Amino acid sequence: MYNTVQGFIEDYKNEAAGTGKLLETLTDASLKQETAPGYRSLGELAWHLVPSESMFEPIGLKIKTAENSEQPANAAEITEQYRITVQSILEAVQEWNDEKLQETNEVFGFQWKNGMTLSIFVKHEIHHRGQLTVLMRQAGLPVTGAYGPSKEEWAEMEAPSV
Repeated sequence: MYNTVQGFIEDYKNEAAGTGKLLETLTDASLKQETAPGYRSLGELAWHLVPSESMFEPIGLKIKTAENSEQPANAAEITEQYRITVQSILEAVQEWNDEKLQETNEVFGFQWKNGMTLSIFVKHEIHHRGQLTVLMRQAGLPVTGAYGPSKEEWAEMEAPSV
C-alpha cells in the first residue's frame, strides 16, 4: 500500500516506463498472437494494459481515457493511448495529499484505502506485463527487461566490444 503520493508517483513512473518499452516493440501483425484459442490475444492484452476508469472512478480520480473502448488495430495507437493515460493518472494523483491515500472507498466490492487501490493497480499492470512478454516471445518479438536485462539485452552486454 502506498502511504505517500510521491511514493506512488516514483513507483508508477518506473513501472510505466517498463511497460511502455514493451509496447513500443509490438507490431500490427503481432497483435493477433494468441496463447491458445479463447484466450486474450497479444493485442487484447496490450489494450487491457491501457488503464480505464474502473479502478480510479471509485476513489475520485478523474483520468483521461481512450475515447473509443474498442481495441485499435494499430500497435502504435495502443502505445500512444497508454502513454496519454499514464500521464493523466500521474497528473491526477499529484493533486492529492498523503492523507487522501488513507481514505477508504469501495472498489470492486471491497473496502480499500486509496493507497491500497493504487498498489493493486500497479500490481495488476505488472502481472499482465509478464503475460505480455510470453506472447511477445511466441510472436518472435524482442523483449525488454523490467527488473534486469532480458536474454537479448544480457547477450548484448556479454558481447565483446569491437
